[in-house]
Amino acid sequence: MRRRRTTPTSLAVLATVTVVTAVTVVTAPAAAADPVALPAEHFRLAESPYNPTISQLDELLPVESFSDVLASANRAATDCPSGAEHQVAAFCWNSGDNDTEDWYPQGISSTADSYGEGTYEGETALFVSWYYRHSSPNKGARISFVDYSTPDEPAYRHVLLVEPYVNSSGQPDFRPVTVHAGGIFSYGHFLYVADTWGGFRAFDLRHIWRVTTGDKDLIGRQPDSSYHAYDYRYALPQAHTFTASTTDSTERLRFSAASLDRTSTPDSVIVPEYNASGTGTRVVRFPIDYTDRKFKESPDGYTHATEAYRVDIASMQGATAIDDKFFVSASAGSNARGSFYTFTATDDPTQHPGAQPIGPEDLSYWGPRDQLWGLAEYPGRRSVYAVDPSGF
Repeated sequence: MRRRRTTPTSLAVLATVTVVTAVTVVTAPAAAADPVALPAEHFRLAESPYNPTISQLDELLPVESFSDVLASANRAATDCPSGAEHQVAAFCWNSGDNDTEDWYPQGISSTADSYGEGTYEGETALFVSWYYRHSSPNKGARISFVDYSTPDEPAYRHVLLVEPYVNSSGQPDFRPVTVHAGGIFSYGHFLYVADTWGGFRAFDLRHIWRVTTGDKDLIGRQPDSSYHAYDYRYALPQAHTFTASTTDSTERLRFSAASLDRTSTPDSVIVPEYNASGTGTRVVRFPIDYTDRKFKESPDGYTHATEAYRVDIASMQGATAIDDKFFVSASAGSNARGSFYTFTATDDPTQHPGAQPIGPEDLSYWGPRDQLWGLAEYPGRRSVYAVDPSGF
């Protein structure tokens, strides 16, 4: 049984201007292949124990609250239109983050995912994940905590994701989390990050550590017993992994993105699979438990998916569902606008070509505002935007 979303009394509107680009866009909707239902229970997740090194580091480092991090926001977003169809809100990063070639934004979530009323610790915020583009060193992934309490003046701070462990000297330590971070969602005190071939990693928002700054090359515990996070003031620790597996190795799922669906009963998580050609691509739904904020286990100790469809949509970058209707974000390279696709279990996917900016990524539904949020990844064109989903 599904519950229906309610109509909001107001929407925060930053910009409604449609940007005209030099890219030619076909405006007529196009059809993709029919969705094919697959044996959902074949897709599984297995939970790890809670990371015990977190409590050791809590004794050594100041633990700051989510509100503290937002209050320390050191960067101001800028007002900008994204050019997305049916846009109701948008902003861009400051010039340094908009233009950098080192970090690329990928995933998006909000405090409306954390709790149904739309806030976490009384705060209204967005989360955006970025991955580091270099390998020597690989600085892993970071999260932008965006204070969205005043929609026309968003402010933000980056927080580094870290994995706590005990080093060879027997000391509690942490290292970067080297994932693509293609999709994220918050749920209660956990922030979940998609791990492309691994499943999910869960980070605990109750344990945000303030660390020593001043050196962009240092990570973890140092000889003087200080802790660094590549010059970021805050580090967010990995608490759990939810490792992916299947009952048949040929069915291995690529966790390219993720979103929370609060319009389903129970709440659930949507995972789309990226493939440039689209051949065999799938969208899978996993159940999640609101009582402990973790994936819901079956008696066999695994979390089994409850829905899975082969959709054959090329270049899926994000997906979510609203009242049984799936929304997919699809890219078209660095010189063409992206598309939305919509489909249901019984209706063919419909393409809305050119409905998104160039380089669209993850999706997230902000239920209390009835806004579908997305973002664009390419340097110089990095908008974060919300659209009215009823337009598709």
